[in-house]
Amino acid sequence: MRTVSLALLLAASQGAWAQTDWNAPFPPHTVMDNLHYIGTEALASFLVTTPAGHILINSDFESTVPSLKRNVEALGFRFEDIRIVLGSHAHGDHMEADAMVKEMTGASVMHMAEDMRNLESMQPGGKAHPVDRVLHDGDTVKLGGMTLTAIRTPGHTEGCTSWAMDLRENGQTYHALVVCSYGVNPNYILVDNPRYPGIADDYRYTFAKARTIPVDVFLGSHGSFYGLPEKYQALVARQPGDPNPFVDPQGYLAHVDLQEGRFKAMLAEQSSGAKQ
Repeated sequence: MRTVSLALLLAASQGAWAQTDWNAPFPPHTVMDNLHYIGTEALASFLVTTPAGHILINSDFESTVPSLKRNVEALGFRFEDIRIVLGSHAHGDHMEADAMVKEMTGASVMHMAEDMRNLESMQPGGKAHPVDRVLHDGDTVKLGGMTLTAIRTPGHTEGCTSWAMDLRENGQTYHALVVCSYGVNPNYILVDNPRYPGIADDYRYTFAKARTIPVDVFLGSHGSFYGLPEKYQALVARQPGDPNPFVDPQGYLAHVDLQEGRFKAMLAEQSSGAKQ
């Protein structure tokens, strides 16, 4: 039964993915402190604002950039003040527009070392993917008093990077994490993958590591990971004294459990097939 259920789940997921309107608009909003959501309904992008300029997490597709720019300006900031571009992982829906944003702003683009191979082949319109700084697990990125920590959480890609930072609200400090992706795509090969031989071990490493990361504010590279629509509605309806809806440590742990369960089911199915 588990195999049938998994197959149906993956087929449904793949169909929904293909029909996604990647650039459907979503209201820009302040998550907490100086961290703002500027992404679309499907693609999560974040702006960390500082007196020295801003940090963009996820440039998304080139076709998404006009929406990102509008959202930055709607929040009262200048897109041209972006000084650093970071990304979740080397897939086009998160990092294709790095070169375009660099051209528009002059920002420095920083990548996790293990994703360099895939990023080098990401050249929309023939533009080489910019590399101003190569990052490694645990490296920090600093600007205008903000420090972001690059946490390598591999599996979804070799250099999948979750971004951690501390935010302040009402006199308290909260640990925020923009989760790269702990998920397994329907077409992933987890057994005998010639391009990524260590993929299964990397996923196991990431799930163990994920539970050690202190997380109060749970965010991700797709809003669906952390219940964006529902939390945004709660944010809009928030009254003085109400908790910030993005503070959700239990939701984070539940997400880790969910993705690990999907990984284990998919690995079991592929391992069984490999033995036949």
